[in-house]
Amino acid sequence: MLLAVDAGNTNVVFAVYEGRKSKARWRIATDPRRTGDEYAVWLMQLLEIRGLERSDITEIIISTVVPRALHNLDVLARNYFNVEPLIAGSGAADYAIAIDVDEPRSLGADRAVNAVAAHDKYGGDLIIVDFGTATTLDAIDFNGAYKGGIIAPGINLSLDALVGHTAMLPRIAIDVPETDSVIGRNTEDQMLIGVFWGYVAMMEGLIARMRAEIGRPAKVVATGGLAVLFDQASDIFDVVDGDLTLDGLALLAERAAGQ
Repeated sequence: MLLAVDAGNTNVVFAVYEGRKSKARWRIATDPRRTGDEYAVWLMQLLEIRGLERSDITEIIISTVVPRALHNLDVLARNYFNVEPLIAGSGAADYAIAIDVDEPRSLGADRAVNAVAAHDKYGGDLIIVDFGTATTLDAIDFNGAYKGGIIAPGINLSLDALVGHTAMLPRIAIDVPETDSVIGRNTEDQMLIGVFWGYVAMMEGLIARMRAEIGRPAKVVATGGLAVLFDQASDIFDVVDGDLTLDGLALLAERAAGQ
């Protein structure tokens, strides 16, 4: 079985794959100081709960946008699974796509892996919207080449900035507003309307501009934790695929094994 590890700015997600089928998935808060030993204690217990043995893991692939986390994840793979991990974008796990931007090396591993997975699963021209710590919108052409994109503050970052830089505004949870009205009757409703519907308007506007610039029909694929929430409030997404990044890692590992 394959252990796919996606280390993001907020969470590290671990998923066990048998072939291209996900068998289990867990997440833990990202902390670059967390050692390989600490990961192992946590992960071994979760494997046991799901009826999996350490020896079941014969391959590991890691994608990270947090360089400081890579060493400890590498230690986890080598010391506790006796596996030399694949690193997404390197060696046998190269993305094998054209990255047609000014600075190809600056592209985050998560965005490149999303491009690989989305092209394999959906084909054609694509716009990938990934709701993470930042919200990214990426353009992939019909050949699978990464053509560029947009980086915007994630909705929780926006809310943190609003609350952190005002004296009296309370912290609220992000959710779909209970009413269609965009004229709030109290402070909490006004904040939620501003953050939620403002974010929807931003995405609709940016996607419309990207589609116009692409000049061909482009399917919009949404991923990340808040994709389902926004899908309830707008018809801008053609597909919501919460496993896009992890499925991309499984695909890269499969290709590497076939080389």
